[in-house]
Amino acid sequence: MTDLPPEPSAPPSYHGLGQTPVTGAILPVPGNAELAVFLFVLVFLIVLWAATDAVNAALFATLMTVLTSVYILSRGIAKASRVLEQ
Repeated sequence: MTDLPPEPSAPPSYHGLGQTPVTGAILPVPGNAELAVFLFVLVFLIVLWAATDAVNAALFATLMTVLTSVYILSRGIAKASRVLEQ
């Protein structure tokens, strides 16, 4: 009688937040640093706009447009980095 090598076991399955098996990347807990920075800068710009004459409504609108565009771009880059190659 010959001894056969043991069969390899299946890789461990990963579980998401609901403890159900997931086949792919596990995303972190909801919330992200970009959103926190976005909200912090938004509050800072609102306070700056209200407290000083250096920031008028037109500059505030321009800054918010740029800030929002950069935020959306950063989220797109973050999501693109999680795409699994198939």
